[in-house]
Amino acid sequence: MTGSILTLNAGSSSLKFALFDAATLKVTIRGEIDDLDEAEAHFLARDAAGAVLSEQRWRVAGDSFGGALHKLLEFTDAHLGSEGLTAAGHRIVHGGADHIAPEMVTSGLLAELEALTLLDPLHMPNNLAPVRAMAAARPGLSQVVCFDTAFHHTLPPVARALALPRALSDAGVRRFGFHGLSYEYIASQLKHQSPALAQGRVIAAHLGSGASLCALQGGLSIETTTGFSALDGLVMATRCGRLDPGVMLYLGRQGHSFADIEDMLYRHSGLLGVSGISGDVRVLLASNDPDARAALELFTYRIATEAGALISALGGMDGLVFTAGIGEHSTPIRAAICARLAWLGVRLDGAANEASAARISAPGSAVEVLVIPTDEEAMIARHTHTVVEQATA
Repeated sequence: MTGSILTLNAGSSSLKFALFDAATLKVTIRGEIDDLDEAEAHFLARDAAGAVLSEQRWRVAGDSFGGALHKLLEFTDAHLGSEGLTAAGHRIVHGGADHIAPEMVTSGLLAELEALTLLDPLHMPNNLAPVRAMAAARPGLSQVVCFDTAFHHTLPPVARALALPRALSDAGVRRFGFHGLSYEYIASQLKHQSPALAQGRVIAAHLGSGASLCALQGGLSIETTTGFSALDGLVMATRCGRLDPGVMLYLGRQGHSFADIEDMLYRHSGLLGVSGISGDVRVLLASNDPDARAALELFTYRIATEAGALISALGGMDGLVFTAGIGEHSTPIRAAICARLAWLGVRLDGAANEASAARISAPGSAVEVLVIPTDEEAMIARHTHTVVEQATA
């Protein structure tokens, strides 16, 4: 395959992108278009070494994702020249029960994914908008969708089940799990960095603004902290994590609307809600406010207690992997989590942790502790390459 593969990861008001050489699958450009919900959007592209290639702003009007894609295609056309784009790959948060592998985009598939919007009304419309915009702008370009839920299709039935009336389970109300592209990448990297651990019992901690844990056994997901939605499990930047459903019933009886409760749980809870200051771990670590400290303590406490549940599912733990923004860069958060897991024989090498080394466990630690940067875009590029190659073989 020649040319370049464009990967797209759409958020609520942003569009992360990357270009990969289709022959080598090496990244050549990374960037982001953000502030799509503001008066002016911001475009930034860097080369593989981090040097700025392009930065610009423009006024947002009407179809913000359509306008963002137009700007992006202008940039890729100018940068790639005659080589051009070979394919585009997209991160789609939800694949439901049926979409458990990357797929080539067709009109029929788009209709099926539109029907899944009810499962995740906050993410799916934004995920699908660039797919539709690309189909309109470049109708001949192959597009592949990669599902964040797909990696967790190996969850055993008992881990997928919710204790609700059977009719709801039969209608598809179950646990799905998220951050799958990140966990799939981590599993692939473990094969190279620690082959023995890759076959063992590992908890991967994807700690970013969205956060979760995944129990990997032989590289497969057997349990995770997110469930029916990405609200479940850990405390996150602005999401509540695990919550007694009775709280929502109580709020409803107090007169809060469904929309208000949804907005609170997704955008005003988590670290932001507890601290009243910020959902950014870096801001909270720099603060002397006791509420900031309380938020961080709850964050690490819940990670450790949820890890305990996953350890039970695994029957023990051989390795712990930190990844994503907080997991890769926050020395004190990693130290606090490992201290809470010391009862398992986790021993941290302080100097290695300060340096964010690849291995941060001390010699003699009963559990190997690693820091592995995640790369969801690389995973999307790999899948896109494979699906397009298979389709044209």
